[in-house]
Amino acid sequence: MIVGFVGIGTMGDPMVRHVAAAGYAVVVYDTSPQAIARIAKVSGIEKAGSLAELATRCNTIITMLPNGKTVHEVILGKPDTKNDCLSAGLRAGSMIIDMSSSDPIGTRQLGEELESFGLRLLDAPVSGGRKGAEQATLAIMVGGETAPVEEFRTLLGTMGKIVHHAGPLGSGHAVKALNNYVSAAGFTAALEAMLVGHRFGIDPGTIIDIINTSSGRNNSTETKIHQQVLPRSFKQGFALGLMAKDLRTALDLAQGIGLDLPLAKHCVGIWNKAEATIGGDTDHTELLRYLEQATGEYLDG
Repeated sequence: MIVGFVGIGTMGDPMVRHVAAAGYAVVVYDTSPQAIARIAKVSGIEKAGSLAELATRCNTIITMLPNGKTVHEVILGKPDTKNDCLSAGLRAGSMIIDMSSSDPIGTRQLGEELESFGLRLLDAPVSGGRKGAEQATLAIMVGGETAPVEEFRTLLGTMGKIVHHAGPLGSGHAVKALNNYVSAAGFTAALEAMLVGHRFGIDPGTIIDIINTSSGRNNSTETKIHQQVLPRSFKQGFALGLMAKDLRTALDLAQGIGLDLPLAKHCVGIWNKAEATIGGDTDHTELLRYLEQATGEYLDG
């Protein structure tokens, strides 16, 4: 197996290092010369000059890209650059594993398009952030038929601690978006609770300490508030814009299959406004700054 890897940014860089460390032959491609120069120094990793070249050298391709639109263009090409894409060089039977956070409905449509090329597709998004990628402790959620999931379980296991088979194609992307919706909703509620308590005269750290021994505790109260929010370091490693995108994906999925989710709509509205106000490139834990501006209650004031 020769593994191609497209997208070696914040998450992709440590992930591809683990693949190479496990003994796989790896070829990488990225539009950033700096990213290529950095990763090409790693033993066992070679670089390709184009997507088409990468495709001719590999029989398994992993994509770790910003969104499903970019994934589609990388695989099938843009209208004006059809020749430089993965489908231009991949042999029939090759596998593409999309580990990006893509739209699940779009993933199923992409799978149908790839069938005409004789190409296979799995979706395998991750949870755990940069730290999980660096430590190879990611939770990986895979969508696809059972046989190919098992065929590539060992490869995926080099990058994560747990490999879940979520269901048929698109299920991994669906669960990833839904997971981040639950995470974002819990984080938002915790921040709002701190703001209310602060105005009432309760120390925010005390509020979180009590919540963490009570029924309201969640991943955010346990791993983000004391660590990133209250010190105002805001370096959890996941952009606010990416969280907002995943929330929109979850809501679009619900609406696409005929479900109306009032809480999801409200949560998406908050994160959309935060993205527009303080910027999508900020860390998602900086949602606090938006809520402080929106409510007029400042924890450091």
